[in-house]
Amino acid sequence: MEYSPIQVRNTNEITHGFKDFTSQHTPEHSLHNPSNYQSTHSRHSHDQESAVSDSESFSSGVSYDQFQSFNDGMTRLFEGDRVHDLIKQRLVSGLGLLGKKATVVAIHRNTYSGVLQQARVQSFQITAKAMEKKCGGDVNLKFGWYGGTRDEICEIMKHGFSARMIDSSCRLYGSGIYLSPDNSPVECVKKLNVGKDGLRHMILCRVILGKAEVVHPGSDQYHPSSDEFDSGMDNLSSPKKYIVWSAHMNTHILPEYVISFRAPSNLKGYFRTPESTRTPTSPWMPFPSLISALSKFLPPTTTKLIIKHYRDHRAKKISRQELIQQVRKIIGDKLLISVIKSFRTKMLVTSSNLEKKQWFKKEPVLE
Repeated sequence: MEYSPIQVRNTNEITHGFKDFTSQHTPEHSLHNPSNYQSTHSRHSHDQESAVSDSESFSSGVSYDQFQSFNDGMTRLFEGDRVHDLIKQRLVSGLGLLGKKATVVAIHRNTYSGVLQQARVQSFQITAKAMEKKCGGDVNLKFGWYGGTRDEICEIMKHGFSARMIDSSCRLYGSGIYLSPDNSPVECVKKLNVGKDGLRHMILCRVILGKAEVVHPGSDQYHPSSDEFDSGMDNLSSPKKYIVWSAHMNTHILPEYVISFRAPSNLKGYFRTPESTRTPTSPWMPFPSLISALSKFLPPTTTKLIIKHYRDHRAKKISRQELIQQVRKIIGDKLLISVIKSFRTKMLVTSSNLEKKQWFKKEPVLE
């Protein structure tokens, strides 16, 4: 999904929310960067809260009084609010099958009311302005999901991201903060823990990506590979992860909304799609041969990661199916199918040539 560049006219100005729909061609449920949009939530939040009676209850069965609200520097949005409904729709639609079972319990907006919070917003705006100059006007501003426990969410909203949050990630794509694109919250949701109240929590952040580079699984990268790049992605054409390097985590990421939702505790089976269960359907290929073939296309760190998973399989630490899923996740089906097909073609050619040689060696049969 494309976003227009952020426009920072005044670093003392705190803007938030989504841009008004300005074109009939704009998708109804698309999230947009707030170029000139001035949020009216602060003006209406008090009226909204007053309009909610004490007896109001969520469809999940949790009443407003029972829900532990994010009160410190946060204001709650309600059903009917344009931004609330847009975020809710975006999350539910992005969860696929799970979206039908998920219930959004509450959405809170960061008010940036404290002095330090305002300073972080100004830092974000200054960074966006600098990135706009560096990238020729294209800040590449996106929205991304970040998940955590309630305590982690509160810590981020109050103090920003910390090194501990980098350590808690698997560092599969280097040292940084990983966010899921706003249209693909699945990867983020998979890693969420369910709280005692049965809820999961995510932050919808504004992210300055600038010019992104591909970061391969197994990378030990912790900063841009050159001055040309500013951030990382697992896939430039269809990213599932935005990688913001640790040095940029509190200047290139602006936590804006907290979404609390209820979903089944066991998510197994909800993220399978017909395409993923059917592919790849290519002929069988020995894993040692597969690894050897893939090493010609992949960086050494990624090849080592695949070898590690293969050794875990040999040691019976993971099943063959888990090994296949890991390989598919690392390299993608497109390259995997291509390599297997190439291997199969070579095998058929070799077999055909062998049969021809054996045929010519046969002595003629005399009748």
